[in-house]
Amino acid sequence: MNTRLNGRDWLLSLCGCLVILSTALARTQSDASQRSFAQSKAAIEKALAAIKNNMAGRLPVLEGFAQPAEHPLDRYQRGYYQAIAEVVSQPSGSCVVRIKTKLTAWYSDSSSHSGYKLLASNGRIESDLLDQVAEQLAAPEVEKADTSPATRQLSSQPSHDERPSAPEPVRKFPEATAAVSPSLKDWAASAAEEKPATPSTNPDRSLKAEAENLEEILKNTTHPRNLVAVKKSGTPVVATPSLTAKPLFLASLHDEFEMLDFNADWVHVRISGLSRGWVWRNSVEMPEGIPDTAASSAVGINTFADLFRVVREETAPFPGDWEPLRGKAVKIVSLQKVDEGAQNVGLRERLEYTKYLLQKDYAEIAEKKQEVQGIVVIFDSADGGMIAAPKLALQRWRAGTLTDAALWHECFFDPPETFDAAGSSGSR
Repeated sequence: MNTRLNGRDWLLSLCGCLVILSTALARTQSDASQRSFAQSKAAIEKALAAIKNNMAGRLPVLEGFAQPAEHPLDRYQRGYYQAIAEVVSQPSGSCVVRIKTKLTAWYSDSSSHSGYKLLASNGRIESDLLDQVAEQLAAPEVEKADTSPATRQLSSQPSHDERPSAPEPVRKFPEATAAVSPSLKDWAASAAEEKPATPSTNPDRSLKAEAENLEEILKNTTHPRNLVAVKKSGTPVVATPSLTAKPLFLASLHDEFEMLDFNADWVHVRISGLSRGWVWRNSVEMPEGIPDTAASSAVGINTFADLFRVVREETAPFPGDWEPLRGKAVKIVSLQKVDEGAQNVGLRERLEYTKYLLQKDYAEIAEKKQEVQGIVVIFDSADGGMIAAPKLALQRWRAGTLTDAALWHECFFDPPETFDAAGSSGSR
């Protein structure tokens, strides 16, 4: 009886020790992700801005940085971390800095369970970042001074109209093991001096492959389903769904925006905060399940070329008062509908056929040097209008430096309301 009692007491004691140990471990991990500093909030935010380049990056291994996961950590590849900092002022005048880290990696499995997984940080990354903050706060002002306005805001992102002149270099992490875990500061400091390493297990791995892996991580990690991606650099984002609207800025290749609404020709997007804009629908990749171009009943039966016919071509002075072509010789192409009773010839059909004519006739006006300075397409019908394209814009368009959407914003539309009304109709 005494033996059973003693055994039971021993088992209860063991359970109590495990509970105490797990509580202490959780508290240690929690403490590792936050720290109190005596300095002001402004000083701490300045220190965080100085280390912002270390707040995200690739991890060569996961041992030493991630907690044990559902699968062995050596089965995960392409580890990537992204940290955010929160500064909370205390009544005593000090501030608490909390670091939250999102750690993702690709899990490789021969079955269908492969994919990017979210892992839990063991607190090492957070502790290293907090150490860097402490070092910045302790360093002399001369050493930690930063005159760049862009670094004065924590985790700031460049706006579309204030893009950096060159991308920041991607930090490379040296090979590490669970026994050797260098700090994030050491990795950042050695980035400029580090020579490209060639892993013995994969001698053919290139920097391009590493960059592609990082892009894949960013694209697949908690990727929202309502984003549209720009297909080509130089795509204009405008304030109103109008081909005559002045672009707010030119988006770059793969820029993503939250889609708020769309119609047959335009996509309404959120630029940032309360800022909104419109992008030509053909210029972006729509979310899964939505075609990039709205289906047209006319296209299903006929091609765009079958909708119109050329009735007259001539070289004459520009028939209007638009400054870029005022008084200059242009090639004028007059069109009529093949079927005057057709009701399904809208803006997209007109623009596609105009693009076909511009491609066909540009070679002719390019040979004439200074004689012809543009192409004018006139839709000769009750609901028609005129589109004029300057030669200089056509040159850049044909050279690939001007997107289709950007070309339209450098053209002249008369009357503008005819094209704007067609462009903004047909809501989802």
